Amino acid sequence: MRLARRPGRRLGADGCLAPDDSERGSLSLMLVLLTVSLLALAGLVVDGGAKLNAAENANAVAQEAARAGAGMVDQGTAYSTGTFTVDQSQAVAAAQAYLATVASQGFTGSAAPAGAQSIRVTVSVTQPTRILSIIGIDTVSGSGSATASLVTGVTGPGR
Repeated sequence: MRLARRPGRRLGADGCLAPDDSERGSLSLMLVLLTVSLLALAGLVVDGGAKLNAAENANAVAQEAARAGAGMVDQGTAYSTGTFTVDQSQAVAAAQAYLATVASQGFTGSAAPAGAQSIRVTVSVTQPTRILSIIGIDTVSGSGSATASLVTGVTGPGR
């Protein structure tokens, strides 16, 4: 079958139109773009999950440190009056001591009194990314905070 020749198109040896080279390489470009897009999507999934995990771990560490601090009872007041209160300086020291044990895992934090019976701990952690470092995002971070209060009695606070 012979096709009408358009200007700029050449005929092959058999007199038929030769293949058009104007789209040569377009599949390669599309594959490169799809590969980059899929890598970015995989990075969001994997490293996004790592960010959620970092925030969850930071919350857990903050809760543990706050519990460690809230258990520091002022023994002098407890023995003399029978009232249990948190020894603020010991509570902050206990929470900081707990944070020091997890510092090697990348956790940093601070502890401060939150009222007469409570302690508040704030923790942050930064972790390297696995996939997003390809596009320049090298770390993800998470933070958490917790407040723990001294609870006395069998049925609840002050009962």
